[in-house]
Amino acid sequence: MSERVAAIRARLEKALSPDFLDIEDQSAQHAGHAGVRERGGGHFAVHIVADCFAGKSRIARHRLVNDALGDAFKADIHALSIRAEAPDEAG
Repeated sequence: MSERVAAIRARLEKALSPDFLDIEDQSAQHAGHAGVRERGGGHFAVHIVADCFAGKSRIARHRLVNDALGDAFKADIHALSIRAEAPDEAG
């Protein structure tokens, strides 16, 4: 597990207490992309299942994830794909 993935995992686990969390580093698929060249941030896909998403809209769920990651977007994350589900929706 890369340092960036470990840092993302730690932040999401601390803030959202997920039942399930999968983080995929997709940076290699985007090598040469302008944002990666300029800032060095990576591309990641997150699938997270947590009770805190129950009853919330997709936008509200994404905001929770983004807020949990905070300043990681300044250097470590260039792009993030989020699949956020409540436990009864996971599948």
